[in-house]
Amino acid sequence: FNWVSEKWAELHGDTPLVKDCPGQSFQARRLLQYLKSSLDDDGDILLETYLLSWDQLLNFMESLGTMVGFFSQKVREKITLIRELSLKHGAKAHGKSAYRSVRSMVEAELKAGVVNFSYRTDSGCRTLLRLHRSLLWLKLMLEGLSEGADGEGRLKTPGELSRDAYRAALAPHHSWMLRQAAEIVFLALPERDYFLKLVCVQTQQEATPILRIIIQALTLVHTQTQRILAEHELLELP
Repeated sequence: FNWVSEKWAELHGDTPLVKDCPGQSFQARRLLQYLKSSLDDDGDILLETYLLSWDQLLNFMESLGTMVGFFSQKVREKITLIRELSLKHGAKAHGKSAYRSVRSMVEAELKAGVVNFSYRTDSGCRTLLRLHRSLLWLKLMLEGLSEGADGEGRLKTPGELSRDAYRAALAPHHSWMLRQAAEIVFLALPERDYFLKLVCVQTQQEATPILRIIIQALTLVHTQTQRILAEHELLELP
């Protein structure tokens, strides 16, 4: 039993089946498949399926209305850039592309000297770091949505949850102007019922276990990516 199978077994112990949602672009079941497939047995992250997970997360973001386009456009650019780098440097080293996984990309780019620690470059490492921070934002937001009412019986709105998650995950890395613009976006987010429909459920009770499966899967991928970036001291690239 390898590390990934073990973690995945824990995840799927007694969890309800995540259903397909007819007629919408975001599919939680597909997101879970891609997240699972991206976890390599040796603790690496496979880039192709990691980016396919992001395609699903983009569908999720774009389902939330045009205001979120502010974020989704930036994410789309980053996914495209890593895919372009992968195509461009698809030259196989020992039969494997340098952009096969997060670890192989990091090692290849550091060796080639394309990662700069003083100023901004369009390296895969820097681009991945930005996606990695956005993944944390979405994970924290979903964690908020999975929770019930507070002590006073009040459920936080998706706008409040997204704002709190943004302040924790992304705001520390953004300029003042960007932070102000982001705050406006969160005011325009739809109500909680709309989010529940995206995972094909009607009630908060039904949503919580499904959201928890997604959160655990995102956590596995985030933790592993964090570990690889930290090993190579890439968590603060400009």
